[in-house]
This record gives sequence, structure tokens and C-alpha cells, in this order.
Amino acid sequence: MGLRMDDLHAPTVASGPTSNGQNGVSRDQLSLMELIAEKERVEAEMQALASVLESHGVNMNTTLTTFDGFPRNDIDVAQIRTTRARIIRLRNDFKDLMSRIEVGLHKHHAAMAEAAQNNTPVPENIAGVAATGSSAGPALEAPFAKVNSVMPGSPAESAGLQVGDNITKFGAVDWTNHEKLSKVAEVVSQNEGLPIVVKALRPRSAGGRPEQVQMQLTPRRNWGGRGLLGCHLLPV
Repeated sequence: MGLRMDDLHAPTVASGPTSNGQNGVSRDQLSLMELIAEKERVEAEMQALASVLESHGVNMNTTLTTFDGFPRNDIDVAQIRTTRARIIRLRNDFKDLMSRIEVGLHKHHAAMAEAAQNNTPVPENIAGVAATGSSAGPALEAPFAKVNSVMPGSPAESAGLQVGDNITKFGAVDWTNHEKLSKVAEVVSQNEGLPIVVKALRPRSAGGRPEQVQMQLTPRRNWGGRGLLGCHLLPV
């Protein structure tokens, strides 16, 4: 007779987030841009693990036992349990990262506004340098939108825009005035056929400080798809 495993489909993992980033560095020491890069890495891993579950024909809630409580023999139960446990832990990490990013953005925006009002430099620990004070290069502007998709052959693709890019500047639009991206739409409609300078932070595959990129994006019709850009932006 086999061994009954009634709770096989319910992995037990710690409920709280891990305290370290990808390279074992405490998240308390990460800059805002490094936290955003870590969030991107966690999202990518969760998507990959979701594909593993999908390849087995299961999801996070699919039972792993037969009707009489024995482990199913048509799937790799051990791998599925391990994958589910990792996803749960990553979800906790993602929630923690989003909370830290929200706090970091508020601090960044407040510091930028104060610096603009007083005509003083932005403090380094706010403008993209870790709290330890070690320099990480030029200050990074705060992103306000993320590229969710780019259509082949579109003006966005021709300009060099990539999925995952975090937009920091779109013409005259930035984090201070985008008004839930409505101003981006205005800039696009007012500049059909004219180049718009776009700045973005591009996550690096190895993690860490994102790359700053700049391109010229020219909105146009008749490129073979919908809209003037051929990309989809989501507010950060």
C-alpha cells in the first residue's frame, strides 16, 4: 500500500521576504535604481517558474494527489512542489521590493522637488547611490513608465525601444508632470513625423545598476500596425 500524502499540494515556506538581493547584499543598502533592477529580476524568475508549472499542466492550486489522497504518478510532484515553494518566496520578495520602491520614489521625488526649488544638487543617497555612500556613477532620473510591449517594424522598434525599458524622459514629460501618462499621449499627437527624445533605464541581464539609454522616437502612421508608436507603456 502506498503512503498517503494529503497535504502534498500545499508546500510550506517562510511567509516573510528574504532580506538579501541577488548577490547577497542587504536590500537596505540598495539604491532606488538597484531595487527596481532587482524587482525586474524577480519578475523574470517568476515568469520562468510559471512556465515550468505550465509545462506540467498545473498551476499554483492544482491538486497533486489522487481522489483517495495518494501522489499523482502522471506528473513530477517533487519538481512542482519545489517550483511552487520558490514562487511563493519570490512573491514575498516582490511585495517587499515594491514597498521599498514606493518609499524610495517618494524620497526621490521629494528630494528632486526640494533641489529644484533651492537650486541645489540632489543628495547622492537619493539620486541612485547606495546608502553606504559609495559612488555608482551619475545620478539616475526616476522612471515614470515601463515598456510592456514593442511591435515588430514599429517606430518604437526602429528607435531602439525595448520591452522592460523604464522611461525617465519622453520629450518634455518626466515623473513630475506625466499625469498618469496622459501628457505622453499629448506629446505623441503633437509631434507626428517629428523626432522625440526619449530617455530610459534599461535593466542589465546580470542585475545591478541599469544602463541609461537615449533615443529619438518619431511617431508616424502607416507603419503596418495600430497607433503612432507601436508600443505599450505602463505607469510605474
